[in-house]
Amino acid sequence: MTADISTHTDQFYARLTAILSKIHEFKDFTAAFPVVEKAILALFGAERVTVYQRNRHSGDIVSRYKTGDDVREIRVPISTSSIAGFVAFSRHALLLKDVRDHAELKQAHPNLHFDDSYEKGIEFKSHAMVVVPIEHKGVLLGVLQIINRRDGGHFTEDDLKRAEQFAALVGQKFRYDFGCTEGPFEYLVDSGLLDGQTLARLEQKASDKLPMTRLLKEHAKISSAQLGKSLECYYQVPFLSYQPDRYYTHPIADQLNKAYLRNSRLALLTDGKSDRVLVLIDDPNDSHRVMEIENVIGSRHTEICVGLLDDIQQYLGVTDPNGGSAGNLSTIVDELEDDGELLEDTLSDSEEVSEEDSTVVRLVNRVLLDARRLRASDVHIEPGRGRLPTNVRMRIDGVCQEIIQIPASHARATVSRIKIMSRLDIAERRMPQDGKFSVRLQGHPIDVRVATIPTVNGEGVVMRLLQSGEPIPFDQLNLSERNITALSHLLTFPHGILLVVGPTGSGKTTTLHAVLSQLNTPDRKIWTAEDPVEITQPGLQQVQVQPKIGFDFAAALRSFLRADPDVILIGEMRDRETSHAGVEASLTGHLVLSTLHTNSAPETVTRLLDLGIDPVSFSDALLGILAQRLVRTLCDNCKEAYTADEEEVAFLQRQFGEGAVEALGLQAGHSKLYRAKGCDECNQTGYRGRTGIHELLTTSHRMRELIYRKATVSEIKQQATTDGMLTLLQDGILKVVKGDIDFQQLRRVTAE
Repeated sequence: MTADISTHTDQFYARLTAILSKIHEFKDFTAAFPVVEKAILALFGAERVTVYQRNRHSGDIVSRYKTGDDVREIRVPISTSSIAGFVAFSRHALLLKDVRDHAELKQAHPNLHFDDSYEKGIEFKSHAMVVVPIEHKGVLLGVLQIINRRDGGHFTEDDLKRAEQFAALVGQKFRYDFGCTEGPFEYLVDSGLLDGQTLARLEQKASDKLPMTRLLKEHAKISSAQLGKSLECYYQVPFLSYQPDRYYTHPIADQLNKAYLRNSRLALLTDGKSDRVLVLIDDPNDSHRVMEIENVIGSRHTEICVGLLDDIQQYLGVTDPNGGSAGNLSTIVDELEDDGELLEDTLSDSEEVSEEDSTVVRLVNRVLLDARRLRASDVHIEPGRGRLPTNVRMRIDGVCQEIIQIPASHARATVSRIKIMSRLDIAERRMPQDGKFSVRLQGHPIDVRVATIPTVNGEGVVMRLLQSGEPIPFDQLNLSERNITALSHLLTFPHGILLVVGPTGSGKTTTLHAVLSQLNTPDRKIWTAEDPVEITQPGLQQVQVQPKIGFDFAAALRSFLRADPDVILIGEMRDRETSHAGVEASLTGHLVLSTLHTNSAPETVTRLLDLGIDPVSFSDALLGILAQRLVRTLCDNCKEAYTADEEEVAFLQRQFGEGAVEALGLQAGHSKLYRAKGCDECNQTGYRGRTGIHELLTTSHRMRELIYRKATVSEIKQQATTDGMLTLLQDGILKVVKGDIDFQQLRRVTAE
């Protein structure tokens, strides 16, 4: 019996060798298949055979060579939905007794099914199959599908092993047909773009922190396009570079753990034109990772693409496992430090790190993405002395927090990168410069205003992240009941001046646009002059002023008056000319909205009078002044309630002043107050987001008299409180009692 098996095996290999010899007589497999087709069928005792070839550019496999003329061509996606597609996707062979047995297919994979549409209307029906991947050195090149034994039985494990052996030999032939390379960077050497010695040296330097592709770009001057071509020749899948305007994160990725995607070194992308999921991975040969993500994606149409690890990380934009931003940035900084050690061996003293260095580009993009995610208003890049590192701080909810430190070797390149993005002069380092840029990262637009300032340690940079998008609803300004009623009443006036005041970064523009959203109706014509235009609304005519060419706020206001407006918004009344023009516009039948940098509503009156505007005209024009501050709010996820004691109640009542008992309604031992605790949602700070505290001064007959005779700030404040105004401190205390903020944060933004 053993002798019979051995003889049968020898016969198989003899016939297999004869088939392969015949195949190699032809230039390609296309010419060879018609000649050897019958011999292949006889070799396996099969009725039909189909050989699929991989289509590099469309993410599917195509039946280039098959028995029978019933169907001209079969094209299936490389996914788990079809039998041949599953084998191509998983690189696992299948031995099936009956492809029409759903239970047998589900054992292989839950998504697997047999598509019998190709056999409708013809006599041939598929049953038993052996299906194996055609590979060369781990690279998928096609699929071999052997269908139905001639004797009507099932294929055996021996048939499967022989099919795998035949497929391996066909893979060698396909390698030449496809122009496959033996390694991911062989194309670079063959093309003369890289010498073998440099390749070997960089391979020794490569590590998880410094991937080979990055070293080739930075130290062998290989471009991304050249790397992509080399990877395509090896992996036989499309190369996808970092193109955030064309590809962005697929919605399904939002359902997955960010750390999982980062550790798996793959990104799930979409082009927005179809439902397919582009699986971007640095090693498409890793079938374990590919199958793992396929199980997560489910039955969606997928396409495997190869990408550079740096590009994948940019698409991911993931944080560290603890949810903070510093971890991922620190990883990039570690790479900079490792890069610095390597640069010491390759750069002379006169050479510098380029601002186009891929790690520097990733660092700047990462800083911007984290700033957006953390809702930072500003990013401060502060150079260190000598060889000390450069600090990067972000102002988050009004408070500066140190994020990372950039090594001195890469600090100047980082600043130059930001200046290039802002279209500033990178050669000028002695004078301050201002600029701005817009960039789309991971599908999100980010608008940034940039200021560079020379310091004794080098150039410092401040990046202001501009709010963009639609205005927040008016009812989400968190105004007190009195303020929202009074402000809504002021908006019913057809003409006059309404001012929103406060220091820089106090949310004046946000409030003004929320007010404009109330006024923005089809029967009103609204013009705005802003610097810059951050928030946009349909129905508004918004203008960006250009002071450098003489088109300032005053010039914009004069032009608006010739355009028949009902409502005018002027970004700021910063000088006498603009203030006087605003008052005159309000007296000629227009509702004028504007801002001013003052500390309180009463102080605003004296500031404008000091600019030289006519007190009589101003007293007639003024409707109201809303002063505001932004205060860090307690994190809703972790804020801790406690019972206020007698000392705390007395303190709050004393700070509130007259009428505190009725207004606050606090009782020692019974009333609940809230304090910060800290959780992962708020990065252990206890605070998340900001809200406004306000004081609204409205004009009355007595207030107009005080303005007319240029009364003092204290007199105006006293009259305003008599008219019902709550001061910033009083409004803040009401929000402390409400549980929005705590008293510690309130004291940070009020003078009292």
